[in-house]
Amino acid sequence: MVSRSYSNLLELASGDFPSFARMSRRIPRIMTVPGIMNDAGDDDPSESVCSDPSSSSAAQRDRIIVVANQLPIRAQRRSDGGGKGWIFSWDENALLLQLKDGLGDDDAEVIYVGCLKEEIHPSEQDEVSQILLETFRCVPTFLPSELFLRYYHGFCKQQLWPLFHYMLPLSPDLGGRFNRSLWQAYVSVNKIFADRIMEVINPEDDFVWIHDYHLMVLPTFLRRRFNRVKLGFFLHSPFPSSEIYKTLPIREELLRALLNSDLIGFHTFDYARHFLSCCSRMLGLTYESKRGFIGLEYYGRTVSIKILPVGIHMGQLESILSLPETEMKVAELRKQYCGQDRTMLLGVDDMDIFKGISLKLLAMEQLLTQHPDCQGKVVLVQIANPARSQGKDVKEVQNETYSTVKRINDTFGQPGYNPVVLIEEPLKFYERIAYYVVAECCLVTAVRDGMNLIPYEYVISRQGNEQLDNLLGLEPSTLKKSMLVVSEFIGCSPSLSGAIRVNPWNIDAVADAMDCALRMSDSEKQLRHEKHYKYVSTHHVGYWARSFLQDLERTCREHARRRSYGIGFGLSFRVVALDPNFRKLALDYIVSAYRRTTTRAILLDYDGTLMPQASIDKSPSSKSIEILNILCRDENNMVFIVSGRSKNTLTEWFSPCRNLGIAAEHGYFLRMDRGAEWETCAPVTDCSWKQIVYPVMNLYTETTDGSTIENKETSLRWSYEDADPDFGSCQAKELIDHLESVLANEPVVIKRGQSAVEVKPQGVSKGLVAKRMLSEMQEKGVSPDFVMCIGDDRSDEDMFKVITSSVASSCISPNAEVFACTVGQKPSKAKYYLDDTAEIVRLMQGLASVSQELIPV
Repeated sequence: MVSRSYSNLLELASGDFPSFARMSRRIPRIMTVPGIMNDAGDDDPSESVCSDPSSSSAAQRDRIIVVANQLPIRAQRRSDGGGKGWIFSWDENALLLQLKDGLGDDDAEVIYVGCLKEEIHPSEQDEVSQILLETFRCVPTFLPSELFLRYYHGFCKQQLWPLFHYMLPLSPDLGGRFNRSLWQAYVSVNKIFADRIMEVINPEDDFVWIHDYHLMVLPTFLRRRFNRVKLGFFLHSPFPSSEIYKTLPIREELLRALLNSDLIGFHTFDYARHFLSCCSRMLGLTYESKRGFIGLEYYGRTVSIKILPVGIHMGQLESILSLPETEMKVAELRKQYCGQDRTMLLGVDDMDIFKGISLKLLAMEQLLTQHPDCQGKVVLVQIANPARSQGKDVKEVQNETYSTVKRINDTFGQPGYNPVVLIEEPLKFYERIAYYVVAECCLVTAVRDGMNLIPYEYVISRQGNEQLDNLLGLEPSTLKKSMLVVSEFIGCSPSLSGAIRVNPWNIDAVADAMDCALRMSDSEKQLRHEKHYKYVSTHHVGYWARSFLQDLERTCREHARRRSYGIGFGLSFRVVALDPNFRKLALDYIVSAYRRTTTRAILLDYDGTLMPQASIDKSPSSKSIEILNILCRDENNMVFIVSGRSKNTLTEWFSPCRNLGIAAEHGYFLRMDRGAEWETCAPVTDCSWKQIVYPVMNLYTETTDGSTIENKETSLRWSYEDADPDFGSCQAKELIDHLESVLANEPVVIKRGQSAVEVKPQGVSKGLVAKRMLSEMQEKGVSPDFVMCIGDDRSDEDMFKVITSSVASSCISPNAEVFACTVGQKPSKAKYYLDDTAEIVRLMQGLASVSQELIPV
């Protein structure tokens, strides 16, 4: 597929789109000297591409730009010819490369963007870029070493990584305290990645898939350039609970950046639940599940949540199992352990503070102490991979590991037998696989880990193949067996239902689990292995990648038919996506229409429209009263406040407004002006059902701190506005279920509103008020040529529906100006929207100023 680069807006304006070959030759070195961008990043709105739908070039295949901190490439300095130049090859163990293999060569074209492990001199960067792009379809991101240190070893590894693994920086020795200069380096690097992506992206066609916490603000930089970019993000680490996450000083910036993605993926429901809880508590966002998909409404866009653990590359693992080197290593290990009638337990972990190696060793010590018969027969082989981070904590883990191993071997060792074998030298992949094949049980006791694929690799290795069966002396019909002891704090734990799950901090429980794994019957081990093998072999890396991209494609289908525009600066930037027929109400336009019309109908909601929802004092301000009085004095106007509040409250609040019409309790009560009597828009109802509802609501009020009950004449409202948002929402769902069961035969409806549940008589809605108002004007022989209706929640949709449907009837003038307007960007029956109550007040002031000009003195 030919790709267009939109990074040069002069080319965009002229229609001169560069060819991919020409474009690839001019990929620049993004940064060759240390530098820092500010937090706001690039705020020049001229660099944002127009987001109106346009035709894109026909795609032969889907093209996916996979972005990660590191490219799946091995680089080696050429040793011949004086040592100039580089030799590049694929890193077969890299997840990103396995992802591509899982998709298949015919399904998609994949381009990689990321850093190389080796530092490339600035003089060689152009040549390396050209080679990697043409040969490997990789776009390298070159970072100065000093900037990389502050970004990766600084912010990523000292601040984000510990916090995401539940380690709070309570003191300088426990994780890194927040450092703004490191945060600025992180933002700068994410900006550099965005610039690299600009070189190869075709924003109308390409999918962008960003991986892991190293690039969490990258979605914002891409979204501000291309409002409708098809953007997915997958987090490979845990996402902490809101109590942990909210300690991060830049918590909202990261959340808003992630929400600029279309699809956000997590390994487990726990991680996704924590993320959604943070969005609820810190940004006030709500989420819901629709047909099995979890979605967050964010400024008119639906951000989907994907929950699926990554898998392993089955083809690669099976090919390694078939290597002669693997067979030789298996034979060597079998002779070393099984030949001496010993049982191998295996651990494979990085040497860092979260992998729980020392806890595992203590459990082994406990096992040998409590079960003397295991001494001389059970061996724990602990493969310790190098830590991915640096620092004092890594040294402490190493020292503790060495001392514990020495103590166990000194206490329980025998001539020719050490109960713990610590392997620190790097092992080839086939050697590690051989250990899996021989080990009777695999132990993964990390105290916190995003996923951890070691148990998956172990299960497939234990399944083996025909050659290994012959080597191990197994008949072809022999059922395979394996045992897993896994920490309940790792991402793969929920998918391994046959494993013995443990709390790694409970040394006794881990020791008991090890003993249970050793003594379990072969038939039980076979059943557990069969269950695990069936899951791991079908939920491989290809299944994971295809599933994620299918959901990304589904989420992005609405892009073409939505109008999008960006708002906000820096990392607060976000995109508002609207239906083509749903647009912002221009104040100049409605004021002009108001000025030239002669008969006007105005309906206004109160809470959330004239008064902000967050206000503590809910009574109208003197300014609002003054504006309403001006509008009501205009003889051409009929003005109504339509609210869910009680008539007594509204009577008290709006007593200064003589000619103002008021509808209370969602339209059940109505009064045309201050001197008129209250009347009902619906038949008088029997409210005996309140005797059933009130005790139920009171039960939930007592058990939900911050909730209240509002008892109106015809309805009861349970509000949890001041309660914990997650608990309040959960209680509201339970309350609705409870009320539906006890009110099945009562003439009432149960409505869920914004932070509230309300029970009211059937047939009562704000739409009745709109109908009554229009019919009242019709009876007086006037047809309004200006109709304005403004509201902010679901109850106002009934008014919008009546107003918009009346355009085709004789209730209003054929050429009437009709403005149904919702407050906020959300799906609505209204045609227009305004952002907040401040804009509503400005609108009302504009209309009032016109009326003042027109009212005779």
